[in-house]
Amino acid sequence: QVQLVESGGGLVQPGGSLTLSCAGHGTNFITYSMGWYRQAPGKQRELVAIINRWDTAHYADAVKGRFTISRDNDKNTLSLQLNSLKPEDTDVYYCYATSDITSRAYWGQGTQVTVSS
Repeated sequence: QVQLVESGGGLVQPGGSLTLSCAGHGTNFITYSMGWYRQAPGKQRELVAIINRWDTAHYADAVKGRFTISRDNDKNTLSLQLNSLKPEDTDVYYCYATSDITSRAYWGQGTQVTVSS
């Protein structure tokens, strides 16, 4: 069974940094595009960053220059480095993976990031 498990969320002050991690289980994610989405209560889930199997990354305009997505195919892990955090970055962050072969998609359970002084 394919599972994505996030970790690393928490409370951080504005201007601070945080690293989110996502561990993939149940399959080799080398043929998957992977990414991070976020969602606030009452709002739609929105793309934060996505990275394909060739390590090409795409970022939402709101996080460009502040967040960095990376993946380790040997360890089946995905990371998101969040720098210069702002209160508006407060959301639940979800790990996402979609197969480039079958288009089947998987989601993690989410991890809360709160930016507040």
